[in-house]
Amino acid sequence: MFEKSFITDCEGPLTLNDNAFELCAHFIENGDELFKILSLYDDYLADVVKKEGYKVGNTLKFILPFFVLENLKNNDLIDFSKNNIYAIRDSKFLLKYLMGAMNTYIVSTSYGQYIEALSNYMEFPFENTFYTNVDVDALHLTDEELSKMAEYKIKILDNPEDYELFDEIFFNEIPKMDIYEKIKEIDVVGGFGKKLAIDTIIERDNVDINNLLYIGDSITDVEALDFARKNNGISISFNGNEYPLKVAELAIVSPSAVATAVIADIYTNYDKAKVLQFIDDYNSQDDLNKLFLDYNISKEINDKFFDVFDDKNYPIIKIVDDKNYDKILKESVDMRNNIRGEDIGGLG
Repeated sequence: MFEKSFITDCEGPLTLNDNAFELCAHFIENGDELFKILSLYDDYLADVVKKEGYKVGNTLKFILPFFVLENLKNNDLIDFSKNNIYAIRDSKFLLKYLMGAMNTYIVSTSYGQYIEALSNYMEFPFENTFYTNVDVDALHLTDEELSKMAEYKIKILDNPEDYELFDEIFFNEIPKMDIYEKIKEIDVVGGFGKKLAIDTIIERDNVDINNLLYIGDSITDVEALDFARKNNGISISFNGNEYPLKVAELAIVSPSAVATAVIADIYTNYDKAKVLQFIDDYNSQDDLNKLFLDYNISKEINDKFFDVFDDKNYPIIKIVDDKNYDKILKESVDMRNNIRGEDIGGLG
């Protein structure tokens, strides 16, 4: 057991995927558009309406009846996930380093089928992951309900901004179906769900809440990032959109996870104050080779960093404030869209 804990979101900091979006795009006709519409609705309920008791990330529940409409099974999710993992450069290197340096966890909104496939790919212990647990095989619709879901799909696609219609479908009509009893039991690990996962980790490892690093990239990470920051931990937005960047203290904009490894290495060996001092020095000194030596960055990380980032095309690593927020946001979203694609990069 280590003194400090590193907790990371999966999609964004570790992989280029949005597995649920990709499942919809692959298995459902016009499923990519359906998912994007429902993802915006999810953001609306969480960020604008602030619906009582609502957990951001419920897009993963909204789309389940449409999976049943297409007769998807667990094996479909498993096989697709195994064959469609697209990792952030050096994320496997990062996890391998972290497992020898800190208590390391992946806390993800993604379905468990994808996280298990990802854990196998990354050679990361599946027991150190948190995810949305869904048994698709247990979900059923009657013939009449299948016809209704087909109609709802058309209505949603034809009226992408009619949130009153969506309220009627997801909070009035679907709850009348037997499938709703299964869906409402699903605990989506997003938003406050990620903060609850952190509570479990802290209790499990019996670590000080001040010795925590959390890294995320989307609206589902806001509560976890806020918790880390308020408890004097390290909170990092990695190629994040506006949601995590508003609450994270630090921002990394990078095509490679080795930039995260640099910060993790300093935090492992020193403390938060040293991390903040490093970032100040990183942005004010020209000789990064000397800087890395001064901060005793491990040789493995040092070599990897300068192998990836040659010709001084270094990643952005900054402390976020009101003055630089807009500039960092633009650079972060540009990187996000560039490496993940605009369809996935544009999701909340």
